[in-house]
Amino acid sequence: MSDLSALPRLLAVSDWPAAERLLRRAARPGAAAAVFYNLAKVLEAQGKTGQVAHWLGRAVAADPAHAKAWFELGRAQHAAGDSGRALAAFRKAATLDHADTEAWRMVLHLALRLCDWAGAEAALDHLPDGPGTAAARYRVLAETGRAGPQDRAALLADPAGRPEALKALTRVAKGSLPLRLPVGPGKPT
Repeated sequence: MSDLSALPRLLAVSDWPAAERLLRRAARPGAAAAVFYNLAKVLEAQGKTGQVAHWLGRAVAADPAHAKAWFELGRAQHAAGDSGRALAAFRKAATLDHADTEAWRMVLHLALRLCDWAGAEAALDHLPDGPGTAAARYRVLAETGRAGPQDRAALLADPAGRPEALKALTRVAKGSLPLRLPVGPGKPT
């Protein structure tokens, strides 16, 4: 086992090359997941993004319950354009840490992008209510044929949420958008 006692000091002063050398010496088979995770983060800090996913993969292999490593692996895969693998990594992170709303937001974002309506709906159950989640919920309902006029009216009723609502309506419009938006509850413009 390598001596990592100097690592906190190196990280505190942002001495990334020295931290990388120290962590690479420690990154041997059987090393703790934290070694691989920290090496990935140090490489990312240096702009060496091509190596990040590899080391994060080693971190989750060493500790499959390392929620932060799964989240960062999802970020790296998303940045590389691998939406399917990124979605799986974010799902794992969110499942391991149910309180991680950022992981659930990424699950929602990627599930919507990949037309995984059930996955998007499941992610919505873990997110706080707001204009963005209301619009996403409406989109899921519309894409699965479950949205009714009352759902559209409820979506448009909140003036603060209109930008998100109009974006969702446009995505599912199929040629028909409302021409009159309510000013307040039940008052058309």
